[in-house]
Formats: sequence, C-alpha cells, structure tokens
Amino acid sequence: VQLQASGGGLVQAGGSLRLSCAASGSIFTIHDMAWYRQAPGKQRELVATITSDGNTNYADSVKGRFTISRDNAKNLMYLQMNSLKPEDTAVYYCFANVRFISMRRVDSWGQGTLVTVSS
Repeated sequence: VQLQASGGGLVQAGGSLRLSCAASGSIFTIHDMAWYRQAPGKQRELVATITSDGNTNYADSVKGRFTISRDNAKNLMYLQMNSLKPEDTAVYYCFANVRFISMRRVDSWGQGTLVTVSS
C-alpha cells in the first residue's frame, strides 16, 4: 500500500490548514488510521486517531482545534487544523492499518508533509 500525505505548508499563527492522506494499492479494507507529527529535535507523537467506524481520539494539545475524518469509500483521511500555533510546526505523517486483498494486515506510513506555523 502507498500512503500519500499532502496539504502542508507555511501559515501564520491562528490560521488553518487541511491535510489529506490517500491510500492506494490492493486494499481490502483499512482499519485504524492516524496522524502523527514530529517536530525538530523531538520524538514522533500521536496527534489523532480514527477507527473504521469513525470513532476519534485526540492528543490533549490539539483537542478543540484539530478534526480528523476519513472517507472509507475513497480510502482518504483528513486532518483539519484550525487556530494553529507555532508549536504545531512539525512534519505530519499519516498512518493506516491496512488489510490487503490477500488478507495480510500491515501497518503503513506516509512520507510526511511539513507544516510550519509562523508567529
């Protein structure tokens, strides 16, 4: 499976961005999906998760500002980021637990998209 993340860029504090993650390949179904981020000099951290039936969870640092969603029919996932802060600056990675047509189940990662929030 290939995960392609997009939508990052430079935005001023208080602004918004929408990230997208597209999954492609011999996919039977996608189970849990998530967004992670890694700021310079820091470890990768979980931002938000979403199950196949739409249940979501968020890191405390983004609750009320970020919204994760997905389109199961199109194998897409989104992260709407509002009220962005400089501390949200990071490379954002998408993650998906994928079951292939072969029934093999694999954890997959996208290549990352850079979000830079200026103060």
